[in-house]
Amino acid sequence: MLTLPTALRAAFKEPFGPVYAEADDLLADASSEDADAPLVAVGDVVTFHLRRAGRPPDVAVVDGKTKREAVGEEIRRAVETGRLVEVENEPGTVSVALVEALVAALDDPDPTTLLVEGEEDLATLPAVLAAPVGSTVVYGQPDEGMVRVAVTDAAKSEMRDLLARFDGDFDAVVAPIDA
Repeated sequence: MLTLPTALRAAFKEPFGPVYAEADDLLADASSEDADAPLVAVGDVVTFHLRRAGRPPDVAVVDGKTKREAVGEEIRRAVETGRLVEVENEPGTVSVALVEALVAALDDPDPTTLLVEGEEDLATLPAVLAAPVGSTVVYGQPDEGMVRVAVTDAAKSEMRDLLARFDGDFDAVVAPIDA
């Protein structure tokens, strides 16, 4: 497991890509790059908005919360659809189990929702690492909107560098991605 050190928290204040208020605008930009590439959503509200806009994510990572509070029933019902896989990931961490589940979900041709027991807030980093170049990872920026990360070699390098600065066994956590 990797744990976010307090000194690194500031690195997560600024979004890793453009911020969108509307899912339709985000999807238009994402599909102009590679319409067939996987779409990964991190967060219940983001997943809800993408599904409501008519583009369910290929992989959704949800924990039943938004801003540390339980999501409403409408959102919970909308995001907990399709193939559901439960995974544990403690708050402020990235677990090997989460990374393994992301890799498996991206390899599965059917849409998959990872139901995280704990917290999915940091799942964007391993999602970018695990997704193929050309994919899109979307996560929520509290009180701002949805952030679209285009998966490029540079984005993968940035996420790998950030994860390497976490406390814990970096090699063990990224092993499922590097396999």
